[in-house]
Formats: sequence, C-alpha cells, structure tokens
Amino acid sequence: MNKVIASAAEAVADVPDGASLAVGGFGLSGVPGALIQALFEAGVSGLSVVSNNCGAMDSGLAVLLAASRIARVTGSYIGGNKEFARQYLGGEIEVEMIPQGTLAERLRAGGAGIPAFYTPAGVGTQVAEGGLPWRYDGNGGVALSSPPKEVREFDGVEYVLERGIRTDFALVRAARGDRHGNLVFNKSTRNFNPLAATAGRITVAEVEELVEPGEIEPDAVHLPGIFVQRVVALTPEQAADKRIEKITTTPRRDA
Repeated sequence: MNKVIASAAEAVADVPDGASLAVGGFGLSGVPGALIQALFEAGVSGLSVVSNNCGAMDSGLAVLLAASRIARVTGSYIGGNKEFARQYLGGEIEVEMIPQGTLAERLRAGGAGIPAFYTPAGVGTQVAEGGLPWRYDGNGGVALSSPPKEVREFDGVEYVLERGIRTDFALVRAARGDRHGNLVFNKSTRNFNPLAATAGRITVAEVEELVEPGEIEPDAVHLPGIFVQRVVALTPEQAADKRIEKITTTPRRDA
C-alpha cells in the first residue's frame, strides 16, 4: 500500500517513447511540473498528450513541446502558446481540438469505464460533421482532418457520440497526498487533475505535502488512492514554484 516513489525520475522511468499521457492542470494551475521535467530529462519522445492546454511560457508541457517530444495533442485550448501554434500550423504536430466540457467528460468517462456518451456540444458544427484540421501539411493545406461522428436524436434533440479517453499514464499534481495515494487538490487545481488521474492506467501524482495514512479525513479526499499507483513528494522549493501566467492589477487611485 505504500505507493511513495523516491524521485520523479524513478516514477516515470518506465514511460516509453510513443506513450499516451493524460496530464492535469489548467494554464499554469495544478501542472505536474516535476514529473514533466523528469520526462524531459529522460529523453522520452513521440508522446500523445491529453490535456486542456500544452503549457504556457516555458513551463509545464511547453518544456516537452519546445523539444519536439510531443507528436499529438488532444486538448481544448492553444491560448498564447506561440510555439504550439507554430508547430500545429507548420504540420509538425497533430492536434485534436474539442470543446472543453467534452474533454473533461471524455476523461471522466474513460476513468469510469464508460466507452462513449452522447452530448449536445458540437452538434451542427465540424466537431460532429468532421473536417477539423488535425494536421497541416506545412504549406497551408490540411493533411489530416477529423472524421464525422455519429449523431442521434433523443426526445427531439440531436446529440453527438463522443468516446471516453484512456491513456497509458497520467501525471497529476495535488496539494496533499498520503502514502496510499489519497489526494487533495487546492482550489482551481481541482479542475482537470482528478479527471486525468482516473483516465490513466498508471497514475503518478506529485504532492506538495506528503502525510501519513489517516491524516486526511475521509470526507476531505478528492481522489481515492485506488486511482493512484505512484506518489512523489515534492521538495519545498518545487512545492513553492507556482507561476502566474498573466498578472492583472487594478489601476491605483490617487489618494
């Protein structure tokens, strides 16, 4: 039951080239930076990543992206990541863009053993009809497009069929965790992290604070340890490394 691994490097040592990863986080919030850095240092490449976005600035998945270690991204937001946009438009990376809520539910469904589900999101658009550019040819043309999906009517409303997502590994970050893998997430870090964790066949969690079993009240557990296979305790410096993507302040008023 003791799932603690000595280091991030050891925790991801068996991730092979071409593996699929579900990665938690939203922008820079709740991103498993230590585990991502360990993958980078291990030289793993050809990865298929499922995550809301692909890192920002020079942190998170942007570390792997800039090194051309990612072959495919399933996500819902490119945002201000210019390198991500450059690789996508240049035909260097395959990208499946889907509605954000659909991405969350596809991860949840995969983790719950649900192979597919119907949703109204995307009906009447290329999400359902196909034709979204997954890969460009580098010359402005489309080399690979999304296929059409099944659309079915229920009670007079059309719904599109979406597949649940399962990945080889999942990488997540939690505020607290015990040696059994029970996790607690802090505020907005509890967005995609629990969903990504359930979708991975092998889930690795980096935790800012490692506690003993029983120190987390059962009602306070956000993700049960049954979904987590490995736990890595961050150093105080790693735990404190929380960047702000965009700082917005209210203009000062003269006294």
